[in-house]
Amino acid sequence: MPIRALVVDDSPAMRNFVSSVLESSGEYDVDEVGHGFEAIRLLPRGDYALFVFDVNMPDFNGLELIRAVREQPRYSRTPLVVMTTEGRLGDVERAKQAGAHVVLTKPFTPEVLLAAVAKALGGGD
Repeated sequence: MPIRALVVDDSPAMRNFVSSVLESSGEYDVDEVGHGFEAIRLLPRGDYALFVFDVNMPDFNGLELIRAVREQPRYSRTPLVVMTTEGRLGDVERAKQAGAHVVLTKPFTPEVLLAAVAKALGGGD
């Protein structure tokens, strides 16, 4: 049975890239949305086992979204990968403190994405 994932990024190209990589692996069933408010609306209806969020989004950024997701008992420990164009140590630490398991700096390859997801899910090192 595929792992249910939610991808949130304000860039349609990046959402499509991440979703395509995950779905083409045959291991994931992906929902995708363009901003945090849409993601929050989907949470009660989805049974997500993985989240992939962009940090830099307008209105409701990825760090705020992580915190909102982590406040929900159902998703308090769900594996979460964060994507950012900001690879500075402080940004990475803020994402991890908010509840991210893995932080990816854009751009990245499909192989790097799949390895990061495997690590977040507990299958990688």
